[in-house]
Amino acid sequence: MAKKITSKDEDFSQWYQDVIREGKLADHSPVRGCMVIRPNGYALWENMKDSLDQMFKDTGHENAYFPLFIPKSFLSKEAQHVEGFAKECAVVTHNRLQSSEDGVEVDPESKLDEELIVRPTSETIIWDSYRDWIQSYRDLPILINQWANVVRWEMRTRMFLRTMEFLWQEGHTAHATKEEAVDETKQMLEVYRTFAEEYMAMPVKTGVKTESERFAGAVDTYCIETLLQDNKALQAGTSHFLGQNFAKAFDVKFQSSEGQHEYVWATSWGVSTRLIGGLIMTHSDDQGLIIPPKLAPNQIVIVPIWKNDEQKEEVLDYCHEIMDELNELDIRIKLDHRENMSVGWKFNEHEAAGVPLRLTIGPRDLENNNVEVARRDTGNKNIEDREGIAQHAADLLETIQEDLYKSAQQRIDENTHSVDSYNEFKEIIEEEGGFVYAHWDGTAETEEKIKDETKATIRCIPLEDGEQGECMVTGKPSKQKVLFAQAY
Repeated sequence: MAKKITSKDEDFSQWYQDVIREGKLADHSPVRGCMVIRPNGYALWENMKDSLDQMFKDTGHENAYFPLFIPKSFLSKEAQHVEGFAKECAVVTHNRLQSSEDGVEVDPESKLDEELIVRPTSETIIWDSYRDWIQSYRDLPILINQWANVVRWEMRTRMFLRTMEFLWQEGHTAHATKEEAVDETKQMLEVYRTFAEEYMAMPVKTGVKTESERFAGAVDTYCIETLLQDNKALQAGTSHFLGQNFAKAFDVKFQSSEGQHEYVWATSWGVSTRLIGGLIMTHSDDQGLIIPPKLAPNQIVIVPIWKNDEQKEEVLDYCHEIMDELNELDIRIKLDHRENMSVGWKFNEHEAAGVPLRLTIGPRDLENNNVEVARRDTGNKNIEDREGIAQHAADLLETIQEDLYKSAQQRIDENTHSVDSYNEFKEIIEEEGGFVYAHWDGTAETEEKIKDETKATIRCIPLEDGEQGECMVTGKPSKQKVLFAQAY
């Protein structure tokens, strides 16, 4: 199975598609730009979703659900918002089909009085509800999250990273003061950073987007950015301070404790199945997926080996004893005792699927009271004593989680540069790629010039203050270095 995967060095884009296929994460859909998420891929998303959902609830948020369809007039109420999404919207114009010679056709008599937009994001329809929910300061804050699908009519798609329909969560909160809303925005950015680094083992940079890169309708967009194995950047999550823009557009006011009527302050924040693409491109290799243990659908696979029915019974009993001990430690286990394929085939399948640990048990292991333990990330195999094997495996899973993060951090560090001259900047971007810190004069004109000439964009303005300097392009004053990269 591993031989079906193109080498990263030969063709990174094809390697990525091959890893998804051989890991059975997703298939292309009959609908261009969409994908079918297979059980392996959906189990990975569920683990991400469950972990994030608990983090959201631990910070006081509740889940709700809002309609998939949004009246066209709603998007017209916030000018920047509609401009940002106008070219990506799928529009429902009719509500009925009728029979025809070719099978079915749209019934021309079923045209809607007002077209409906298939949800590209939910700010507008949620703030229409918030207008009814919010009357007084006692109703605030509102801390709502929604798990949903959205549609953005992308022309160039890549599975998980950019598809026309994708799964995500979107938080939408309402606050009495600007300070509360800004604190919420930064808090959720920190939730995303924690999840990326502690669960995905994916180091990230945090910062604020430039005006040209921020979310349509936001005052400020905070982001987490990571660097993938091809030295391109990926925006992995965003948290937006929306100011009072949507409150004013939908006339959402509250009576303060002093009796004054004021507009509400807002945030929104989200991550999507794009995280799966980021995880693949952060850790995986030419044998297939590598998944951090905290998110792996199966953290351990046990592969028993036998030659006859008597051995089969004894080996399986041995395996089940170990499984019972692993279950007590809340480890997710798969026992692969299928008899219709070879052991080598099973090894390749689980390797391509990214299972962090494989335990192999045969008659000789029973005789010697041991277990063969193989790590997916390093390929190392060791013979371990049967006694204490469950705790040893649990400890090893923690080690793998830590090692994956350290390896990714080392790779990013080695491919992060700081430059002062534009010539040096262009040389690194064109020949090596990676993250590059450089001074920028803060103008949209210079930002666009750099993008046009190098295809590099400002990924973020770091939150921490940096040293002042001169813009590498214009020589004008610069408050601090910002982070550039070519990106997906």
